[in-house]
Amino acid sequence: MRTHILLRGAIGALALSLALPAGSATAGDSIYVPLFTYRTGPFAGSGTPIANGMHDYLTMLNERDGGIGGVKLIVDECETGYDTKKGLECYDAVKPKNPVIVNPWSTGITLSLIPKASVDKIPILSMAYGLSASAKGDIFPWVFNPPATYWDGLSEILKYGGGGSIDALKGKTIGYLYFDAGYGREPIPMFQALAKEIGFDLKLYPVAPANMQNQSAQWLDIRRDKLDLLVLYGWGAMNPTAIKEAVKAEFPMDKLVSIWWPNDEDAASAGDGAKGFRELNWHGTGANYPALADIQKLVIDAGKSQTPKSELGEVLYNRGVYNSVLIAEAIAEAQKITGKKVVTGEDVRRGLENLNLDAARFKALGLDGFAAAFKTTCANHNSHSATFVQQWDGAKWVKVSDLIVPDSPKVQPLIDESAKAYAEKNAGWPARTEACDNK
Repeated sequence: MRTHILLRGAIGALALSLALPAGSATAGDSIYVPLFTYRTGPFAGSGTPIANGMHDYLTMLNERDGGIGGVKLIVDECETGYDTKKGLECYDAVKPKNPVIVNPWSTGITLSLIPKASVDKIPILSMAYGLSASAKGDIFPWVFNPPATYWDGLSEILKYGGGGSIDALKGKTIGYLYFDAGYGREPIPMFQALAKEIGFDLKLYPVAPANMQNQSAQWLDIRRDKLDLLVLYGWGAMNPTAIKEAVKAEFPMDKLVSIWWPNDEDAASAGDGAKGFRELNWHGTGANYPALADIQKLVIDAGKSQTPKSELGEVLYNRGVYNSVLIAEAIAEAQKITGKKVVTGEDVRRGLENLNLDAARFKALGLDGFAAAFKTTCANHNSHSATFVQQWDGAKWVKVSDLIVPDSPKVQPLIDESAKAYAEKNAGWPARTEACDNK
């Protein structure tokens, strides 16, 4: 585990604390933010740029602003290898250090941590991954998954594939190529429900973690089935392999749409044949933002980052930045709500329920136009935001659709039902007692 330790003098800190009013931060105060990351193994291609974006944004806040609200952040990485067992070991290692938030960066780890959150008073931020039903704040007051769930994303892909309406897919053959673990299985119940409701033929193509780079059997089936649309939920080495196999099979790129996880290198690795590959996104790409310029100057150029110069502004690097924006805004909101500088996990949970990132706020953060506005509430821990489709042109991503909102009439009842079923299946699941700060 690599920890950035803030030196402190116990005697000096005590003297300062006597001179400062209640709620003020002393020179020795800090806020502990662990980052669960994976920079090695078959998932490193996805995990490394995300880790770099998360780490660099928080480090930039320390360097530029002295932290958040005058309090420095301790940014601590723990390598999980995208392995649930190692993720739980990381959790046990960071818990005694009083983390204000946990970012599992794995649906499997997230699912294992959900029952612990309310007991340990550590909020979970599973940004656009994890359990879709955890968007329900009345049942999951300690879990947050903005800005869109995997079920929202699936409905947005299907709306796009149907020319604006999922109903238009009636009679079509839809394929689902997915990572056969918690992440890839998460959308299946909704996919099957929609297939039955709408009347399309659903074909499932699971890819075992051990076979991410060997998908020949799946692609033989995909060619045989003559799909009208293929939905991809891949991760790590699975994504570039899937794109390469699509090129090799001469599968039409306009019939292949992915959820929001393929990175620039995933598409580029397939060469010119990958032109036209499409995926969902909800934030900007490229480095033309003042906040990223500050990262370049204060963190990367200063030798305080592991980020290669070519990576700044890539999809997953910017995804990591977005994740840390949520962390930082939740901490800042918690300080505002409580009047405290050094906040706790319980405080940050309240901050996460009161996120409100509008256009003006993104601009103030040096991220003007970076992402659409969204907000969370006590009841809605997600916001169920719109996304757009971006297309690889051989060198960069190009936005090729307007914003696509989730098909809420189809998705929300399933989320409600799933959340209720989760609570019922887990004996003794606590009813929410946490107060709501929404005004």
